[in-house]
Amino acid sequence: MKVYTKTGDKGTTALFGGTRVAKHHIRIESYGTVDELNSHIGLIRDQEMNPMYKKTLERIQDRLFTLGAILATPPEKEILKNGKERLNIPKISDEDIELLENEIDSMDAALPQMTHFVLPGGHTTVSYCHIARCVCRRAERLAVHLDELEGIDGMVLRYLNRLSDYLFVLARKLSYDLNADEVKWIPEKY
Repeated sequence: MKVYTKTGDKGTTALFGGTRVAKHHIRIESYGTVDELNSHIGLIRDQEMNPMYKKTLERIQDRLFTLGAILATPPEKEILKNGKERLNIPKISDEDIELLENEIDSMDAALPQMTHFVLPGGHTTVSYCHIARCVCRRAERLAVHLDELEGIDGMVLRYLNRLSDYLFVLARKLSYDLNADEVKWIPEKY
């Protein structure tokens, strides 16, 4: 199979099910941003850290591929004419969200209480987490927009919301583990 098909040379691409849409369509923006997020998480996973975090990040990357496939399928193409689902992949589940919540709670329990917002930075790996968190929030905003226009599985929104929380707490935990400075944001008075 060739990597290039030339079918997108005029600015359109195919969704699951064959529907062609403009490459700037909100559905493409949504799953494209999830793909971007997945790449950032891969960069985080490539850093030196506790293997438990790497295992969780790999699981998250798997779930993001699932999430992208869900977003790439327009509602009218989710069910085939024979009544079967088009996607033969697992869905985002309550267990997927609970994994994130359990990881958040576990990391948070080992951290000092947060009294202020923190400035992103302190260590390269921590900064990668903050970048991924911001991309995750953008993916969430796009998914919410898509949901308003066409409707999507509500688990997608829940997962992205929880994932951004996970990435924030992971950034704090890595700051702690790496003994990096966590700079509090204290607004200057002018």
